[in-house]
Amino acid sequence: MTPSLSTLQIAVLCVYAAGMAGGQLLFKAAALRMPAGGTLTERLLALAQNVYFLAALAAYFGLSLVWVWLLRFTPLSRAYLFVALSFALVPIAAAAAFDEPLSARFVLGAILTVCGLVLVAT
Repeated sequence: MTPSLSTLQIAVLCVYAAGMAGGQLLFKAAALRMPAGGTLTERLLALAQNVYFLAALAAYFGLSLVWVWLLRFTPLSRAYLFVALSFALVPIAAAAAFDEPLSARFVLGAILTVCGLVLVAT
């Protein structure tokens, strides 16, 4: 049996998942500020000047560096499962930040996801 993840590994994996969720919120904020019309070139230029989009790219670049560092001492088969935590965090944060709806089924699924991660981490 594979040894349990250390407290440091779990903490970094949770921070990674939260960072991924934050990046998704930044992408959503960028999308909401995009012009509805215009040529493709105009829309791409607007995106290149969108501070939320640029922040999301920077966040994902930094998270990629953290991920590579983390995989030096954490098995990919255990670490990658924590990406699922972002699947639970993004809709919750989107509901808070953008007033997007949450269903009872989603909440149950998020709870089950977290329970699965606890089983994997221990």
